[in-house]
Amino acid sequence: KFTNSYDRLRVQVKGKKNIVKFVIDCTQPVDDKVLDVALFEKYLHDHIKIGGKTGALASNNVVITRDRTKLTVASPAELKFSKRQLKYLSKRYLKKQQLRDYLRIVAASQNSYEMRYFSISGGDDADEE
Repeated sequence: KFTNSYDRLRVQVKGKKNIVKFVIDCTQPVDDKVLDVALFEKYLHDHIKIGGKTGALASNNVVITRDRTKLTVASPAELKFSKRQLKYLSKRYLKKQQLRDYLRIVAASQNSYEMRYFSISGGDDADEE
């Protein structure tokens, strides 16, 4: 059937679907009951654009799954779904919920974001009288 090992390898790669997964970790705000992951998931589902159109997730095989504190967006690699769009939409959601002053979105790894609180240092102002 196969003339060499290269043909066998090509068949295996051809059958495998390349999927890119991005994770948004909302552990800190969810544990403090500041953020509702279900509402955030619905917001992303309604606002993610593919090809300039919202509401085209199912037709393009983009899946949003939710754990207790994490959202995972899985997309076929050929769509070239951008991680940056997730950060933009996350920031917009925080602004809409009036949480943008307290939370920020930080890249935890190459394919994940994490919501963290701003670290506010209680500066000792000895000069004030």
